[in-house]
Amino acid sequence: MMRKINEIFYSLQGEGRHTGVPSVFVRFSGCNLHCPFCDTQHQEGLEMTDEEIIAEIKKYPARQIVLTGGEPSLFCDRDFLCRLFASTDKRIAIETNGTHEIDGPIDWITLSPKFGMDAGNAEIVLSHADEIKVVDVGQDLGQYIKLAGELDCHRLYLQPCFVADPVECQKNLERTVQRVLDDPRWTLSLQTHRLLGIR
Repeated sequence: MMRKINEIFYSLQGEGRHTGVPSVFVRFSGCNLHCPFCDTQHQEGLEMTDEEIIAEIKKYPARQIVLTGGEPSLFCDRDFLCRLFASTDKRIAIETNGTHEIDGPIDWITLSPKFGMDAGNAEIVLSHADEIKVVDVGQDLGQYIKLAGELDCHRLYLQPCFVADPVECQKNLERTVQRVLDDPRWTLSLQTHRLLGIR
C-alpha cells in the first residue's frame, strides 16, 4: 500500500511531555479537519511504500518515532503500525485529533482536540490518551477538562497559537500563560522548535 508522506525528518520533539526528546517525525499529508492555524501543506507529499517509510526512519539514531500530520490515524492502519513496531526498536508516538480510532501498537498518544474552532466534525472517538494538548485560540477550556476526565488523562497542555505577526504572537503567549496560572490543571507547552529555529 502507498501512503502519502509530506516529510520525514529528524529533530527534537518541540511540544508536550516529551519536549526535547530526539525523534524521527513522519508527517502524513491529508486531514479530515480544517484548522485555521494548520502548518501542513496537505497538497504536497510523496507516495511511499511501508518499506520505504521504515527504511527512511532507520537512517536516524532517534529512539522515538512521532507520527503526525495532517491526521495520521487516517493513514496508519493496523498493518502499518504492526510492521513499524516489528521493524524498529523505537518507541512509537502519535499526534492525533482523536476523530478516528487507532488500531495497532502505539506507545504514546497525544490527543489534540479541535473543539470550538469551526474546523469540521471534531467529535472524539478515542477511549484513551496519554496527554491532551490544546492550541489556545481563546476557546472555552471546560470541554477539554471534561474530556480529560472521561479519558482519565491527567496530563493537560495548553499551547499558545503561533501566528506570523510577532505582536499578535506575543498577545497569544501572554493570554495562554495567564490561563495556565488561573487554572493549574494545565501545563504550558511551547513550540520550542520554533524558539530554537529548528524543524
